[in-house]
Amino acid sequence: MSVFRQASFEISIARPTGLPPPEGAEIAFAGRSNAGKSSAINTLVDHVRLAYVSKTPGRTQLLNFFRLPNGARLVDLPGYGYAAVPEKVRRQWGGLIESYLKHRECLVGLVLMMDVRHPLTALDLQMIGWFAPSGRPIHVLLTKSDKLSRGQGAASLGKVRSALASFGPQVTVQLFSSLKKTGVDECEQIVGAWLEPGASTSTR
Repeated sequence: MSVFRQASFEISIARPTGLPPPEGAEIAFAGRSNAGKSSAINTLVDHVRLAYVSKTPGRTQLLNFFRLPNGARLVDLPGYGYAAVPEKVRRQWGGLIESYLKHRECLVGLVLMMDVRHPLTALDLQMIGWFAPSGRPIHVLLTKSDKLSRGQGAASLGKVRSALASFGPQVTVQLFSSLKKTGVDECEQIVGAWLEPGASTSTR
């Protein structure tokens, strides 16, 4: 059975001071608003509504923690880049996300969602820039791949891999579709390895 199955909601927090004790490894999930982040989490854990899915971008406003049976956590970060969110709220989200990514000791890796049709925005690159210096792995899911033909998807995958090649093996990239359930096994294999005993997730 996949390591991500049987996840359960634990807590939501709005400020770094509300973080739960750093017990067990944590994997963060991030992405632009409406990039399909919550849908991807639900697909990986095989649960229809574990992470809230909304057609309105910017609805995930907290850090949401989900506990796995092995004691690890999945952490759903607020979506970034939605202009209709008030500036004060966007600044709060940015501070919360940056603080978590830079200072959370038990964070072992970042899964970064990008819409396959609009990858590598300035904010996506900023997110990678925040996290890459930690030396921990980043796995990019090019979501909504069902929206493109096979050839178009392969072309987008190649372009993103080329653009991020300078990071070496720290950054991996794949196509993913929550609708078609494609890419699930590949994601489970790569990200699940971060939770294995003795996994090397930092070069610090």
